[in-house]
Amino acid sequence: MTQPPSTPPGGLPAVAIWLTGLPCAGKSTIAKLLAERVRGAGGTPCILDGDALRAAGSRDLGFSAADRHEQARRAARAALKALARGEVPIVAIVSPYRSARAEARAIVGAERFLEVHVDAPTAICEDRDVRGLYARARAGEVQAFTGVSDPYEPPIAPALRLKTAKEPPQTSAARVFALLGRAAGGDRSRDARHSHSAVAADRSRR
Repeated sequence: MTQPPSTPPGGLPAVAIWLTGLPCAGKSTIAKLLAERVRGAGGTPCILDGDALRAAGSRDLGFSAADRHEQARRAARAALKALARGEVPIVAIVSPYRSARAEARAIVGAERFLEVHVDAPTAICEDRDVRGLYARARAGEVQAFTGVSDPYEPPIAPALRLKTAKEPPQTSAARVFALLGRAAGGDRSRDARHSHSAVAADRSRR
């Protein structure tokens, strides 16, 4: 049974950052820069990168719709375990389908899930693609490639949208870290309300 989230040190909130976007949109780079900021604040980041997750424990998954849903589920479960350890999970996977991200949100807990859209045009992503995967997909050598032969469903109302074609990754990471700060404020407000309610309930019993 998964333990409930523990509060990370440094005043950081017990939330998971979920970076979603096209391949080569900048998710991994932003995740690494964000992790540096979390460490600087006294927290322990846990980067859950799509390629690394596949290499470490999801070699059985391909790129079908069902397998992409399963990858999102596994990433969400890993994020939940990181939260239980008092870490700050930073998930960086394409996760192209809204339904899969909704399921991930349900696994982590809606109040602990911050969806961030790493938004870059396909043409920009293709220019950044040092592995040539977009070109191979257009040539028919790679099947079900998001943005070419498989759709990407952008978030309708993400917690934050990063236009990575218009700002450097350092700025994007700073904006996500600021989002964490606002979430921490929300945590403190909830704690204060709960404490006030508990005191009121105790007084009513006297």
